[in-house]
Amino acid sequence: MPNYGGNIITVNKKQLTLPITGMTCANCVAAVERNIKKLDGIDTAVVNLSSERATFELDPSLLGVDDVIARIERAGYGIATGEAELIIQRLSDDSDARRLEKTLSELDGVLEANVTFATEKARVKYIPTLITQAELRCAVKSAGFDSLELGGDAEDAEAKARAKETAEQKRLLIIGLIFTIPLFIFSMGRDMGMFGAWSHGVWSNWFMLALATPVQFYVGWQYYVGGYKSLRNGSANMDVLVAMGSSVAYFYSLIVMLEILPGHIYFETAAVIITLIRVGKFLEARAKGHTSDAIKKLMGLRAKTARVIRDGQEVEIPLEDVVTGDILLVKPGEKIPVDGVVVDGNSSVDESMLTGESLPVEKKIGEPVIGATLNKMGLLKVEATKVGKETALAQIIKLVEDAQGSKAPIQQLADQVSAKFVPAVLVIAALTFSVWYFLFPLPLTSEISTFTRALVNMVAVLVIACPCAMGLATPTAVMVGTGMGAEMGILFRSSEGLESAGKTTTVVLDKTGTITKGQPAVTDIVVADKWDADAVLALAASVEKGSEHPLGEAIWAEATVRELALADLTGFSAQAGHGVSAEVDGKKVSVGNLRMMNEAEYPLNNLEAEMKRLQSEAKTAMLVAVDGEVVGVIAVADTLKDGSVEAIAELKEMGLEVVMITGDNQATAEAIGAQVDVDKIIAEVLPAGKVDEVKKLQNLQPSHLKPSTNIVAMVGDGVNDAPALAQADVGIAIGTGTDVAMAAAPVTLMSGDLRGVVRAIKLSRKTVKTIKQNLFWAFIYNIILIPASAMGFINPMLAAFAMAFSSVSVVSNSLWLKRAKI
Repeated sequence: MPNYGGNIITVNKKQLTLPITGMTCANCVAAVERNIKKLDGIDTAVVNLSSERATFELDPSLLGVDDVIARIERAGYGIATGEAELIIQRLSDDSDARRLEKTLSELDGVLEANVTFATEKARVKYIPTLITQAELRCAVKSAGFDSLELGGDAEDAEAKARAKETAEQKRLLIIGLIFTIPLFIFSMGRDMGMFGAWSHGVWSNWFMLALATPVQFYVGWQYYVGGYKSLRNGSANMDVLVAMGSSVAYFYSLIVMLEILPGHIYFETAAVIITLIRVGKFLEARAKGHTSDAIKKLMGLRAKTARVIRDGQEVEIPLEDVVTGDILLVKPGEKIPVDGVVVDGNSSVDESMLTGESLPVEKKIGEPVIGATLNKMGLLKVEATKVGKETALAQIIKLVEDAQGSKAPIQQLADQVSAKFVPAVLVIAALTFSVWYFLFPLPLTSEISTFTRALVNMVAVLVIACPCAMGLATPTAVMVGTGMGAEMGILFRSSEGLESAGKTTTVVLDKTGTITKGQPAVTDIVVADKWDADAVLALAASVEKGSEHPLGEAIWAEATVRELALADLTGFSAQAGHGVSAEVDGKKVSVGNLRMMNEAEYPLNNLEAEMKRLQSEAKTAMLVAVDGEVVGVIAVADTLKDGSVEAIAELKEMGLEVVMITGDNQATAEAIGAQVDVDKIIAEVLPAGKVDEVKKLQNLQPSHLKPSTNIVAMVGDGVNDAPALAQADVGIAIGTGTDVAMAAAPVTLMSGDLRGVVRAIKLSRKTVKTIKQNLFWAFIYNIILIPASAMGFINPMLAAFAMAFSSVSVVSNSLWLKRAKI
């Protein structure tokens, strides 16, 4: 290429295609194209509405794919993404997990990668047009690991992979023991003079070499391979330490045996190091398997087959073949296969396995049922409404798996230390050798040389260091905690939610539907002179007809019970937090609270005293106005949920301040508050005002506690109270039932029982306590034993024993959490 006096610049542009969501017309296409072209580094961009894809060329030196995605999203459109879940094999410790996470995150097309050592899973969010799952698996293999995709029978594939891996660990362990035990007995017996002069023959060293070599290079080969791949990728893991420690002992012994150097033979030390660590890894693998017992139990709840009516015939088909709209026949004692609605029959259904509710729930025509629950009494015909990944059980399993795969804030310290741990140990080992060799020489008459002693102490440091315990401390406890929660009907959306719940200092309870049943009924009707109670109720019910508000439903239900004729209405209008109005039979009818009537300046017709009396009895008084004057008061009362009084008493015993928040008037709120004995009542709060009240509480300093800030947990409906739940430090959505995915709160309770809040906070506290115990053990183990080894107090075989069982002890402590009384 000719050079016309300037510098030649070669730009390697990349052509990329992104799948776009949210486009509905040609204007959308133009908007996406225009926004992409505005970015520096993009010359051409073509957006296709039919394929819903944008193809463009970008200059990687000027911008990345993330910049393009951000621009598209800022324009109001989205990017279609896929999610891959892979089982990762050959992870040695948490540094391996972080290294693989970094490798996957750096791939073009990968938006997010999360690798968890405890679950041995990788979750990858990616753009399907830029990278495929096959390419993800190739990247995992290139990083030195094996992967298995979670397909339709994910739990079966995972179980087989786990069993195969454990079986391989067991096989290598048995081989290691076959060679190591006789080697150890012979070596120790010879050194202690138990076998006589014959054991000191030249052949004995060759015999020990023959026993040690299979252990070193067959049983321990994984550590060499793992260590090499780790170093090749610019990091160091546990495999590096084990391979170095055992190799030093083995090759030093070989050199001594060949009489290149004088000294002692340590073949048994090399073999014992590898075999003991194999013992630890085998026990750790078995223990880790139990941390996911809850997920396995949930998966085991599913029915294997379903009895379906097709073409008028009853046929039994695999669960996977059920489709939305199928009519299922469920006999007494059988599991309901999928989520659905009852179309024929009456029965009681045991939902305890999902909601934690001990009593069976009555089901009749039109009522929803949850897949995997048990039909107790009658024959049910159920229309399938949600199948596969859409069922409540599938959503619960995914929520638990997501929580188990997330990182708790408390884990950050362990991550920071783990990243620098192995390099630091290598430095300490080198310093140990140098100090013992150069500063503390032994006299020539000593049984071992200065070099040998320095080498032995260095090997002890290499072998005793354990990054695994730090990596397992948090995730294993989180797995057990979230699993226990799921079994009790408590779903933590992330490990952060699990950690935060236990820090709560103030619990804010929404009254309706949380403390009370949320199904109020009409208790009193008081009318003005010349008005009939049924007539007032009929007018009010006509306005409230079809209302979704609990008070409106109660008025409408009472009129239905009394078989009153309801008129058609026109001009319906609703004022949030005030009431409703409409025209009925030519009359303007308003149903609402005192605030609404005062603002409209309607005369109360001496009904104010009656209203106050009803409110003092913990009843909500709704005023009914006709043509500009109040003609009656309809009192509606809500009843307390079973367990509300007990739950609030327990929360107070735990040292928490309990606050009730409600839109009801002060008198009604105080009457309910007195029944349940809350610490504080915030009444007459409009729906939008709940957020402000939560903010005020967050800024208060609780008198009986000493934290720097007030940690507020808001308990309420996952949909209606969503803004307040989001504002709170810990949002707890209660009684969501099958709609577990609707509530975006950190904690979701399947049942409406307020005692679930108590259990959630207790479980959080117990889990965090376990995490702290694990971290303490993991840190104190290394803080005490690494210096002890460096000072020569621990020999390499004892170091291997300690290292092998340090991570086992952490996992076992996490499993001990299962025995906690919640």
